[in-house]
Amino acid sequence: MARIAGINIPTNKRVLIALQYIHGIGARKAADICKKVKIPAERRVNEMTDAELTQVREAIDKDYIVEGDLRRSVAMNIKRLMDLGNYRGIRHRRGLPVRGQRTHTNARTRKGPAKAIAGKKK
Repeated sequence: MARIAGINIPTNKRVLIALQYIHGIGARKAADICKKVKIPAERRVNEMTDAELTQVREAIDKDYIVEGDLRRSVAMNIKRLMDLGNYRGIRHRRGLPVRGQRTHTNARTRKGPAKAIAGKKK
């Protein structure tokens, strides 16, 4: 099992897909990494040599913010908004949609399951 950036990436998948299991690396960044390290797109992780794995690890460490550091910076940005008390911070604090979506109906992902209101029946 290959371990990159603290994540065990799946060994039977192509390198391009397996790199996307790392938080902060999507399709474009995975393709860029493969191009920098000169790994063919159709190569599988279990076919990679130790030298290639080391090159991929070094390329990610050098050029990208991934996993724990990225999660920490996102959390700090949200906490900063909440401490400022601006509109977006208040929406985060209350667990409501932040980017202007309607909340009269829908928004169940952010608000959670619907709560029954007593005395509403008529």
